[in-house]
Amino acid sequence: MSRTTLDQPSKQSRRTSHTSLPVVAGSSLAGTAVEWYDFFLYGTASALVFNTLFFPASDPLVGTILAFATYAVGFLARPIGAIVLGHFGDRHGRRATLIASLLLMGGSTFLIAFLPSYATIGIGAPILLVTLRLVQGFALGGEWGGAVLLVSEHGDEKRRAFYASWPNIGPPLGNLAAAGVLLALNSTLSEADFLSWGWRIAFGLSALLVLIGLWLRLYVAETPLFEQAQKKADAQPKGLPAGVVVRKHWRMVLLAAATRFGENAGFYIYSLFVITYVTKMIHLDQSVALTAVLIGQGVAVVAIPLIAVLADRIGRRPIYLAASVATIVWSFVFFGLLDTKNTALIVVAVVGGLLIFAAFSAVIGAFFSELFPTEVRYSGVSLAYNLASVLAGSLAPIIAIALYQKFGTGYAIAAYLAAMGAVSLVASLIAKETRETDLATVGQD
Repeated sequence: MSRTTLDQPSKQSRRTSHTSLPVVAGSSLAGTAVEWYDFFLYGTASALVFNTLFFPASDPLVGTILAFATYAVGFLARPIGAIVLGHFGDRHGRRATLIASLLLMGGSTFLIAFLPSYATIGIGAPILLVTLRLVQGFALGGEWGGAVLLVSEHGDEKRRAFYASWPNIGPPLGNLAAAGVLLALNSTLSEADFLSWGWRIAFGLSALLVLIGLWLRLYVAETPLFEQAQKKADAQPKGLPAGVVVRKHWRMVLLAAATRFGENAGFYIYSLFVITYVTKMIHLDQSVALTAVLIGQGVAVVAIPLIAVLADRIGRRPIYLAASVATIVWSFVFFGLLDTKNTALIVVAVVGGLLIFAAFSAVIGAFFSELFPTEVRYSGVSLAYNLASVLAGSLAPIIAIALYQKFGTGYAIAAYLAAMGAVSLVASLIAKETRETDLATVGQD
């Protein structure tokens, strides 16, 4: 077989259904949406259900903090998942690893539906809940990186940001589905029924969604770039891929992670903590917050691919810079609008925040893929992505509640979020433009 054949998959192969970019991108989107539905369902339930059923306390905010603490535990497991699943993804393929992560996530979420409450088995209830949350975090640690690479490594350099943005639609789409299901259940059931058994329906639905995602992932082929790397004996790194990333590409890992601080902290404030703020701090009905999140996530789903088209034309860096500055400014506008207690303005606050998130998400998939060589790309992308999730996303709701308890105002939280945006701004100023990068030659210079 000639080198040309190895380096450039045939046009006929690219035209088959299981290797065409729209099909591959759709498969990645479906899988990430399912996994993020599971992950965010837990987060939303932490604010509405788990603080009462699994962490009873005399102070409702204390129970919420404990519930969010278990939510953060899922983030702590994500770097471990990034290392383990990243290893398999770099050594045995993107597709097989993504199938494994989907099954782990779906299985753990489905089991949460059957957990007894604290009132039934005492301390065993939160212990089981935390254990399943750890499995969720482990699975998610290897999900995003593989989903992005499944798209990025299939080709079309001129539209890489557009197609690599499809998996990033998964988080808002999954959150949209989670919030929508809980809102529907909360609206149709009494509070007693919702707390007793209604919330369990949302977790049980995970089984059906996993079957759909699994069917789609079984349908697509392995990426051409990974197959090419496998055929080159000298391309295989010695030792664990994650170890190679830490030794040779640690600067890129830290830089990429830093660009996500504003995006990740903002996302959890705009879409998760806002539910706690609206219901517990300004004492409005939870349907107000859930409706605002639903609308905001819907806007983000549409905005992400549209902004990605722009990123393919003007580059990744300008989008990052604009989103970072917007995070700093909108942080204070966001809480100012929430404090009006006006439903329409609360919706504007959430939509504005999630539009900023959409701008970040439009470029992150392509940008991260363009930083690491093929043989360790899964590990590099996953480590960078999940490092930011641990340092920024996991702590955001907990820090936000603590700041409110200390200062009694949302503007203290706004200052924290603005600081996260400043980290992203500095990292974006340091980063180089990667739009013209050839993924096949990264790390060969």
